[in-house]
Amino acid sequence: MFVQVIEGKIKDPDLLQRQLDRWRQEIKPGAKGYLGSTGGITPDGTSIVVVRFDSEAAARANSERPEQGAWWNETEKAFDGPVNFTETSDTELLFDGGSNDAGFVQIMKGKVKDAAAFRKWGKEHEGRLKEVRPDLIGGVDAWLPDGSFISTAYFTSEAEARKNEKAMGEDPMMAEYMSHMAGEMQFLDITDPDID
Repeated sequence: MFVQVIEGKIKDPDLLQRQLDRWRQEIKPGAKGYLGSTGGITPDGTSIVVVRFDSEAAARANSERPEQGAWWNETEKAFDGPVNFTETSDTELLFDGGSNDAGFVQIMKGKVKDAAAFRKWGKEHEGRLKEVRPDLIGGVDAWLPDGSFISTAYFTSEAEARKNEKAMGEDPMMAEYMSHMAGEMQFLDITDPDID
């Protein structure tokens, strides 16, 4: 799987929504290898979309389509300033991956001290995580060569996520998780996720 993360400050959310609707109607049918997308706008006006393709070649072929280029030229006008693109084929699913049933999505950006050790730890603790976080439906992790990651987590609802987040703060597993981090993490909350 190949992931593209598109992030920027929004100045015209209505234009962005119109463009997303247009993409689904006019451009998506010809986007070979497209698996889906998850995104939305955070309370501070950041738009972030995680787009999944079955391969990098499929994503590149889509980007090179003239209709995709024309669509992006119009969509870019919805943003206030530069738009950041992050791409990787180093991906990993949490549980069964993303879910269209999620009522709340949180995107976490950070960096770990040792990616291999952290990923091994994560796999070993998946069963326990499922127990303590019944609100967590699944997730998709996108990894970069320097140990940075963008993790998309899908929850049943924001209320359930907040309740269990508080309870988990006392769990020793949370302290172990944080001990792998190199520096601060950034949390982008999407209370009205757009999942395709």
